[in-house]
Amino acid sequence: MRHIKWSNPIEVGFAQGGAKTVTGPSEALRCLSEMWPDRRGPLYVAARSVCRAAMDGRRSAEEAREMFISATQEAHLTTH
Repeated sequence: MRHIKWSNPIEVGFAQGGAKTVTGPSEALRCLSEMWPDRRGPLYVAARSVCRAAMDGRRSAEEAREMFISATQEAHLTTH
């Protein structure tokens, strides 16, 4: 698996306080696995899949970034 970075990091705010800066698909996958408030949404599932695919070179890092942003919107998380 490759450790790739996005062109622009995403800062995600969580309800339990604090924020996490996510710089690429591997960090996004860790965030989705360890910090996500609701693991049942279809965009959550899709984001995990696309992040894994980007890490394996089957999808682009920017596709993973866009899907991760969609998952944050589904979970009603703030992003910057």
